[in-house]
Order: sequence, then structure tokens, then C-alpha cells
Amino acid sequence: MGDYLIRATGFDGHVRAFAARTTEVVEEIRRRHDMWNTATAAMGRTLTATAMMGAMLKGEERLSVKIKGGGPIGQIVAEANAKGEVRAYVSNPHVHFELNDRGKLDVARAVGVNGSLYVVKDLGMREPYQGSAPLVSGEIGEDFTYYFAVSEQTPSAVGVGVLVNPEDRSVLAAGGFILQLMPGTPEEVVERLEQRISQLPQVSRMIGEGLSPEQMMERILDQPKIMSRTEITFSCTCSRDKVGEVLYSLGTEELASMIDEQGEAEVHCHFCNQRYHYDKNTLQEMLNDMKQ
Repeated sequence: MGDYLIRATGFDGHVRAFAARTTEVVEEIRRRHDMWNTATAAMGRTLTATAMMGAMLKGEERLSVKIKGGGPIGQIVAEANAKGEVRAYVSNPHVHFELNDRGKLDVARAVGVNGSLYVVKDLGMREPYQGSAPLVSGEIGEDFTYYFAVSEQTPSAVGVGVLVNPEDRSVLAAGGFILQLMPGTPEEVVERLEQRISQLPQVSRMIGEGLSPEQMMERILDQPKIMSRTEITFSCTCSRDKVGEVLYSLGTEELASMIDEQGEAEVHCHFCNQRYHYDKNTLQEMLNDMKQ
């Protein structure tokens, strides 16, 4: 069926909403990094929320989310743009624990709670927008909810989930939603929305049962109006040409030193796990070009 997200409104325009299915892209990242189950859940939840935040942008704008909680997973980094192109990684992909007391993957233990969630938005201005908020649970969804309230002053509800096959570690389902109240929303709408949310099953369960983003919105919103649909795809901006530009930027002295001391160079992209290798002859050719 493919991964995609939708933008919608509900409750007579008092609520704007986003819902996404990210199963395939989360699985691709898991496979690229050989992620273990709890790490996959943490990454997938973060990526899903970041993808939906990307839908709040326009044009060539993009954003980066970083979560640093002090847990064994290290930091989680996810990026997205307005076109639905996403990528993500974690510092330590080989993290897994037994299920927590609620029978769910123990994401909070992997992430930790002694840290913050950071957001950087490239909006085409001279300086990027930067916001942050302390982690409140390490469960990701609650942390994004708190971020919106504290850093962007937008009352929100964020639900994200990842269902992992315990036998082969593959991703069975991933997705989520973001609900945001518009200014002046009547209290009765707030109460009805809170009631709807409290009655929802787990997000991963809804996606796993085959619910589409549209069907998720139908369960939450009152007569949802779908505004747009955007495909979500894994897209890494690295390339051999770009890595070559980085090596050129080192300058003749440093590149010559690299040739003498190491005789080669290898650059690793954290996002796609691609490695670019340059042998001594290639580096020497680059150095000769720089001296001309």
C-alpha cells in the first residue's frame, strides 16, 4: 500500500490533524542498520512524528529532530521535509530489552529521560528556528506533545507506535497522528477530543489491523476533512560527489597529510549507513587537481 501521510481538519475546523503510515520506511532504516527491536521502536516513533512535522512545512523547508535522553541508545536523529522525504538513525542500533510491565517494548529505558528533544527548522531565513523541551517520559509521543506545548505554544496530542516482529525483528506496522487545537477552540470540543483519544487502541495496533491514516482520523475527528496526501519515502542526501566535496574542502595540506599517514580515506554516512572509500590513487588525483 505504501507509506503516506494526510493533513486533515475536524470539529468544524477547530482541530488540525496529521496521520501517517510509515511501516515501509521504518523497516528500510531498520534493515540498513541491523537494528534490534527496542531501538527500532524508538527510531520509528521519532521518525513518524518528524515526518508529520515535515508536513507542517512548505516548499524547500526542512527540519531536524534530535533526542538525547542519556539512555543506552545514545541519540536519535530524524530529518524530514515538506515533500515527505525522511531519514533517521540512532547512535547504538543494537539495543533491546524485555517488554515493560505494560507488555510493550521498553522504549523509555532505551532512550532515557535525562535530556531533551531538540528541533531545528530550516525555513529559508538567515538563521534557522531552534526549539527544545525536556524529555518527560522517553516514550517519544508524550515527549513530542510536551515539546509542542512548551516550545511552540500549541496544545497538541501526539500518538506514535511501532510493531516489531519478535522472531525476525522486521517492522510489522508503524505510524501515528498529531492533533492540534486551533486558537479559540471551545471547551466542549476539547472534552470530546480528549474522550475520543482516551478510547483509542494503541497506534501500532490500529496500523497492524490495516487501518489507513484516513480511517484513523475517522476514529478521532468529528467529520474529518482531508486536505492533502503526501507519500513518505526514505531519502538520503549523501552521495560520492558530496563526500568528494568535503575532502576537497580539507585543503591541500590536510589532504596530503591524510595520504602520507593513512594512504586512504573512508567516510561513513550515519543516516543510510553507506560507506564511501577513496584509495591512495584517487586521493592523489584530488590533491593534484587542487594544486593546479
